[in-house]
Amino acid sequence: MTYQIVETSQEKMEKALSYYKDELNTIRTGMANPNMLDRVMVDYYGSPTPLNQIAGISVQEGRILVIKPFDPNSLKDIERACNTADLGIAPQNDGTVIRLAVPQLTGDTRKEMTKKVNKLAEEAKVQCRNIRRDANTAIKKDETMDEDVQKDAENEIQKLTDRFTKQIEELASKKNDEILKV
Repeated sequence: MTYQIVETSQEKMEKALSYYKDELNTIRTGMANPNMLDRVMVDYYGSPTPLNQIAGISVQEGRILVIKPFDPNSLKDIERACNTADLGIAPQNDGTVIRLAVPQLTGDTRKEMTKKVNKLAEEAKVQCRNIRRDANTAIKKDETMDEDVQKDAENEIQKLTDRFTKQIEELASKKNDEILKV
């Protein structure tokens, strides 16, 4: 039973870390990155569809994202979705492709982006701590375990939490360095 609680907690923490990584990919760093558009959903024939499933996304000259739709009829829908996605970038439609020129980050924008990264990091760490709390509660409720086994399980859960928290902090630090790099 103890092993199952630890394993389940590890899986949940891995999911929290994975979600955090996905969130970090959507944050602008001053360089064009196709992952910035991962959250853009296009109303494609009545159903919301991720942009990367209906168009090819490439980077030109380091600062321009080029979106080339597989279906030319969806160009207007893609442009509308880019406008409503709150990317902070105005799409430019030339009739065949949409270009998104990623502007240089100003000092204030960089600070805002680092605040956002730190806020997301804190949320991810809170998720890990909540998972730890739930696991410790489950361990304490299990009356079939003796005290030593419970202590060992709690220590194992704490080690997991520390490991994932450290990974989150390292990712946040790396992303902040990337944002602040001029």
